[in-house]
Amino acid sequence: MTAADPGRVVAVDVGTKKVGLAMSDPLRLFAQPVGTFGDREALDKLKDLAQADGIALAVVGWPLTEDGREGKATRMVNIYIRRMRKAVPGLKVLRQDERYTSEEARARLSEAGSRGKVDTMAAGIILQEYLDSQPQPAPGNVSLD
Repeated sequence: MTAADPGRVVAVDVGTKKVGLAMSDPLRLFAQPVGTFGDREALDKLKDLAQADGIALAVVGWPLTEDGREGKATRMVNIYIRRMRKAVPGLKVLRQDERYTSEEARARLSEAGSRGKVDTMAAGIILQEYLDSQPQPAPGNVSLD
């Protein structure tokens, strides 16, 4: 990673059985699905992505309760975050409220007539929301070399 290439952002949606992953494009404009994996397999995939593409940040879905509190699900995700940091040393992690992303993912998949993986779609939604919230460089300051 360099100043010109700050590294990609990956999103992680930790479920009780599967982990959904999505990754940004090099310019950090768009979320791209990576896939849905078992928890150990997802850690291996994160290691591979970090080595191949460079990951500057992992945005992890933070499953707050409907009233905005932490609970059993956030404790489970916290344990997984520790495992991620062990698998990818130096990984920066940002927890992002993921309330309703699974429902939105199901709705989008249904609209598209797809039977895709909800966890992957939810990770993509989490990531795109994060990317859309970030300031973008002025048009003249982007180098495509």
